[in-house]
Amino acid sequence: MARQGTLKNAIYLLITCGVLTLLLAGPAMAQDENAGEGGIDKFAKVQATSDSLGFGSSAADSLKEIPVVIEKTGGLMGIVERSPIGKTGAGELFVKGGQFMWWLLIVALIGFIFLIERGWTLHRARTNSRRLIGTVITTLRNDGVQAAAEECQKVRGPIAAILYSGLQKADKGRDAVEKAIATAGTIEMSFLERGLIWISSVTTIAPLIGFLGTVSGMINAFEAIAASEQVNAKLVASGISEALITTATGLVVAIPATIGYNYFVSSIDRFVIEMEETSAELIDELERLQG
Repeated sequence: MARQGTLKNAIYLLITCGVLTLLLAGPAMAQDENAGEGGIDKFAKVQATSDSLGFGSSAADSLKEIPVVIEKTGGLMGIVERSPIGKTGAGELFVKGGQFMWWLLIVALIGFIFLIERGWTLHRARTNSRRLIGTVITTLRNDGVQAAAEECQKVRGPIAAILYSGLQKADKGRDAVEKAIATAGTIEMSFLERGLIWISSVTTIAPLIGFLGTVSGMINAFEAIAASEQVNAKLVASGISEALITTATGLVVAIPATIGYNYFVSSIDRFVIEMEETSAELIDELERLQG
């Protein structure tokens, strides 16, 4: 029941994040309607700083003033931009990254939830295997199989679970004990590996979304360049830098997820080795007592 509760809590947290996103979308759409057609907030005039070729400044061009349309960002991104978070460095980067930043945020939340859940689960599953098998063997010799099984029930974790399963079949011979241990080991392995597929997916999907956001940003940047009568290096560089924000964010999300995934896999490998060692010792001890 505790294992099911952990997974349910992770699912409920994901559902809560989705509901909050939908609740925020309502007032954001209303602000879009009030912003006016096309979302245009105001006009500003700036002095042109480049010549007709965009590589320098001339006296004639410097006297020209061209109208620049400043658009009011709508939707959830507009809420972030106008909130205190949007005034921070991270908030500004989030807004500049565009709509794909929301997908990266969702992927990051999923990865974070399962990293915490797997870390907590594997931490609780740890036990001193040498002390446990020593206690079980000593109790088995002195008080019998039932008392040894009760000692296993006092300890949580996969190692105690497979030892308990083997002791339950102790009166049916070596083959029955080995089969019970193998079955219990398979069940415990599936429990230890549960959720790793989500972390592995984050390590793959986050960079792909980042690259997709970069491609989309580059397309928008070149469309803006094509629509502009005068092009300068600043316009090109700013568009490209904003497009690369999603790539950097995708990597920032994927790197911790990759580290966590590799750490969990190595921890599970250690569990497997300990389960094999302790189960082999138990089988040998049962065989010696029955022989």
